[in-house]
Amino acid sequence: MVGPDGSGRPVRTCVGCRTRAAKADLVRLVDDHGRVTPDTRGGMPGRGAHLHPDRRCLELAQRRRAWSRAFRTAAPRGADGWDDSLVAALVGSTPRDSAAQRSG
Repeated sequence: MVGPDGSGRPVRTCVGCRTRAAKADLVRLVDDHGRVTPDTRGGMPGRGAHLHPDRRCLELAQRRRAWSRAFRTAAPRGADGWDDSLVAALVGSTPRDSAAQRSG
């Protein structure tokens, strides 16, 4: 999906907060044989789910059980008990002010 601003930048929806953002601003996650894995290079096969690099978006996605819908499978292992190093890599150690960053 191309951005509505005419910029030509691809747009995706965050599975946590459900807001649209530039693909480059989101982390792509894939179901890699039953494990939620970040696709840092964007080339892993299969369905992906996009997420803001924000702890609150991760928590919203977990609460909403977004993984099974996004991957169209049973919930992958790791979707509820994330490894702390994976969470830190995805969203950093502290949440950012999502509303301010997304509106700008």
